[in-house]
Amino acid sequence: MSSSNNSNSSNFSNTHIDSSHHNRHRDFSGIWVALITPFCNGPEAAVDVPALQALARKLIKEGVTGLVVCGSTGEAAALSEEEQLQVLDAVLAVVSPNQVIMGLSGNHMGQVLHRLAAIGQRQLAGVLVTPPYYIRPSQAGILHYFHEIAEASAVPVVLYNIPYRTGVNMELPTLQQLAKHPNIVAIKDCGGNLQTTMQLITDGNIQVLTGEDHQLFATLCLGGAGGILASAHLRPDLFMRMQALISTGELAQARRIFYRLLPVMLALFEEPNPAPLKAALAASGLIKANLRPPMLGASAKTKDKLLREIAQLDLLQ
Repeated sequence: MSSSNNSNSSNFSNTHIDSSHHNRHRDFSGIWVALITPFCNGPEAAVDVPALQALARKLIKEGVTGLVVCGSTGEAAALSEEEQLQVLDAVLAVVSPNQVIMGLSGNHMGQVLHRLAAIGQRQLAGVLVTPPYYIRPSQAGILHYFHEIAEASAVPVVLYNIPYRTGVNMELPTLQQLAKHPNIVAIKDCGGNLQTTMQLITDGNIQVLTGEDHQLFATLCLGGAGGILASAHLRPDLFMRMQALISTGELAQARRIFYRLLPVMLALFEEPNPAPLKAALAASGLIKANLRPPMLGASAKTKDKLLREIAQLDLLQ
């Protein structure tokens, strides 16, 4: 455990911050789907806009809080800037703007701000932003990066701490400092540090949404705001029911649902995301299972296991 964590973890005491620093008009609590990007057949694997819009409509109709487009599950790294905006606009054409968050990632400050400005020309709930990947900036560098983004953004900023993809962890003091900014309102937490998660929830200055599907039940029970989840494509009704049960203290029933969902969650990540998820959605006729290289389709073994686990959910009363 690092010394920086020790200095901030002893009592989980509330950090008192002047409320004038905060603008909490946006509520991000709930179950958000980390939306896949369907691709057409053919060598170019163009974005399948009709399938994308049909899937977006379906998920909203089934009651999810909202959709996060162009994140890791959406294969944003394999999309050009123009394609990312195409995906965003396609979803915004069929979903209320306050139910759409756009992913944003990069390591060139000027280019990121340019893309942020383009995103900000649309009406939407917020933007989900990772630290710069690969270059592994210092904590001071991360603070500067997010301050620039928060100042420039026309929409609220959701932090995205995912060190196993970016190569850098956002440490607790950094997150606490960023939570003071009025335009930084939530975090997608994939940091893997329960102590940090609990302290952010205890502080109460930023909404904590887990990005680790298997940690949804624990995060909600600890007082977290919800999750941004790939697995919520599948049986979103059960995810919403579980959250509702936890909110009313019916933990035994919520736990029962969670442990039925857990095998599906685990099977989804047995191979690189979103290959298994796309295979499952394709089996239901919702999309084609295409991915862009170097991502490959799920193996028959993983697909069969996942479909068996999904079928078991139909037995849940």
